[in-house]
Amino acid sequence: MKHHKFERTLVIIKPDGVQRSLMGEIIKRYERAGLKLTAIKMTKATPKFIEKHYTLDPEWRRITGEKSIKGYLSKGLKPPSEDPFKITEVVLKYLVKYLTSGPIIVMIWQGAHAVAIIRKLTGGTEPLTSDVGTIRGDYVLDSYQMTDTDGRAVRNLVHASGSVKEAENEIKHWFDKKEIVDYKLVQEQILYDVNMDGILE
Repeated sequence: MKHHKFERTLVIIKPDGVQRSLMGEIIKRYERAGLKLTAIKMTKATPKFIEKHYTLDPEWRRITGEKSIKGYLSKGLKPPSEDPFKITEVVLKYLVKYLTSGPIIVMIWQGAHAVAIIRKLTGGTEPLTSDVGTIRGDYVLDSYQMTDTDGRAVRNLVHASGSVKEAENEIKHWFDKKEIVDYKLVQEQILYDVNMDGILE
């Protein structure tokens, strides 16, 4: 079985993160947790490429639509439609517009439980309800109420893969194998070496 330290996840700093000069702060949060950056690039994505990113999982449209409907109902609000696919059609249109509005930073982070750790540090999808101490909780004031009023995607700085499988698919979508760098960090001896050998002379 492959060691946990080899787990990888995809992170995208969205156009608002770039425009607000939060790139270094976001990267610092992940580095401080002990994760290793193995690929990074700045790009301007096409609408077609972003749409493909969100629909790599054939179930994404249904699942996202159902989650949106549930979210409306839990707040005592009437969803714009009872059909999850109709809702997702609008969500996807907003996401494509958002992610193609400016340059983005795409990264691969590696380390034990990389997917879960990045999700925890990033915070919940809605900044308003994200915990203090998370990237979204500390640096964004957006909410679903505002996005519904404005007719746009929630501005939450970062995309982070939701599962190991999703991360694998997204990494293949964004990066060629030759763009991913395998290397060792000195800190890995502290994080992963069973006996922490070689610290004392």
